[in-house]
Amino acid sequence: MFIALVFRTMLWDLGTKVSKSQDLFNVMGSMYVAVLFLGLQNASSVQPVVDIERTVFYRERAAGMYSAIPYAFGQVFIEIPYVFVQAVSYGIIVYAMIGFEWDAGKFFWYLFIMYITLLYFTFCGMMSVAVMSNQNVASIVVAFFYAIWNLFSGFIVPPPRMPIWWRWYYWACPVTWTLYGLVASQFGDIETQLTHDESVEEFLRRYFGYKRDFLGVVAGVLVAYAVVFAFIFAFAIKAFNFQRR
Repeated sequence: MFIALVFRTMLWDLGTKVSKSQDLFNVMGSMYVAVLFLGLQNASSVQPVVDIERTVFYRERAAGMYSAIPYAFGQVFIEIPYVFVQAVSYGIIVYAMIGFEWDAGKFFWYLFIMYITLLYFTFCGMMSVAVMSNQNVASIVVAFFYAIWNLFSGFIVPPPRMPIWWRWYYWACPVTWTLYGLVASQFGDIETQLTHDESVEEFLRRYFGYKRDFLGVVAGVLVAYAVVFAFIFAFAIKAFNFQRR
C-alpha cells in the first residue's frame, strides 16, 4: 500500500495525456515500473522463506510426515490468494493515480495482467531457490535473468528494431507479454490523433507491434508462465536434495 501511494505521487495523471508519442512513452514507462518494481520485490522476498522452509521440509520428509509434491503445491496454492489481495489493493490505487479510463473491460484487464505478473514473479523466486543449493546462489543467478528480461521486454528496444536473430527471445521473455498486455488493453483501441497525423492505435501497431485483438493470446501465455514456474518449483523440490549431512 505504501509503495502504491509513493507511485501515486510520482506518476499522477499520466494516463490522460496521449496527444504526443512521447506521452505514450511516459505512460508506458509508468506502467512498466509500477508492475516490475513490485514483481521483483515479490520474487526476492519469497526466496529466504522458501530456503528456510525447505530445510524444515527435509527433516519432515525424513520423518515420513509428508512427501514432496503435496508440500510443493501447498506452497504454490498459498501464494495465490495472497498475491490476489496484493494485486487488487495495489492495482486499484495505481490504476486510479495514473488516470486510466474507467472502463470495466480495461480495468479488469489491468488487474488480471497485474495479478498474473505478480504471481509468475513470485513463482519464479520460489523456483530459483528450489533449483539452487541456497538463497544466495539463487539471488545471483536470477538477477542475471531479470536483467535480460528487462532488456528484451520491448520497452528499451521495440521489437521491430531488434536484430532479427534476437527477436525469438523477445517472444520468450515473460515481461514482454506483461508490457504487451498492459499497453494494448489500455491504449490499443484509442483513435485519438497524435501530432504526426497517426492515431494511438496505429502508432502502437507500427512502433511496437501491439494489437488489442491479441490480448487473448497474451493472457494465455502469462498464465502458462505462472503454471510452468510453479511446476518447475514442484519438480525441483521432489527431485533435488541439497541437504548436507
